[in-house]
Amino acid sequence: MTETAAQAEPYYLPAGNEIDIFERCHEQRLAVMLKGPTGCGKTRFVEHMAWRLKRPLITIACHDDLAASDLIGRFLIRHDGTQWQDGPLTRAAREGAICYLDEVVEARQDTVVILHALTDHRRILPIDKTGEIVQAAPGFQLVVSYNPGYQRMLKDLKPSTRQRFVAMDLDFPGAEQEMEIIRQESGTDHATAHALVTLAHRIRSLRDRGLAEVPSTRLLIATALLAKNGIPVKEACYAGLISPLSDDESLVSAMRDLVDATFL
Repeated sequence: MTETAAQAEPYYLPAGNEIDIFERCHEQRLAVMLKGPTGCGKTRFVEHMAWRLKRPLITIACHDDLAASDLIGRFLIRHDGTQWQDGPLTRAAREGAICYLDEVVEARQDTVVILHALTDHRRILPIDKTGEIVQAAPGFQLVVSYNPGYQRMLKDLKPSTRQRFVAMDLDFPGAEQEMEIIRQESGTDHATAHALVTLAHRIRSLRDRGLAEVPSTRLLIATALLAKNGIPVKEACYAGLISPLSDDESLVSAMRDLVDATFL
């Protein structure tokens, strides 16, 4: 769990009207669901919107072992007795922060259910262990994200949960936008950014050949940073782009061939 209050504007290049939709949702106290592939900018978008709306941001990385008490809070044993400690979701509700649950489908269903009362007109969070009912402060907003590519029958949100959110579909940016993002984030030159985006588009076409995850904009930025800081560009691609994607020898070989063809 991380809590941030950005001082400098987190760089984000919009692909459509997602900023306007998010702002209207915040005004109307509507929860937001972000859907999109890994590394397409969902987290950066939330960071940018928190800065834009001047709200603190509490980020929670969801996983299989995430329990309701991890979000709500628990009693801690002290030398002089027990003391209640708010969890990140409770703190966000009290403080009027934006609470961002990253990859929410990874959390258990019984954990996700506790979000329901915060995502409708009630905007409350009942704390069973203390009997308190926390009324969400003005400015509180719940945002969740997930990667539809990872959906499975046992890893999906219930319809009763999904319909409590305004959903936005995010994807990798267009070629020109992705080039600009890489240049801004890494400081690399136009030619390198163009070549990396061209390479990424070629590799993304391998999804139908068994590649589970295609290269994200995040990986392209990491590769550009390596190349800009002295690593030969092909080696930077092998380490920053190819190796993280797969261990399958045939796929790795095919991707390395694409690197060699791109950077002659």
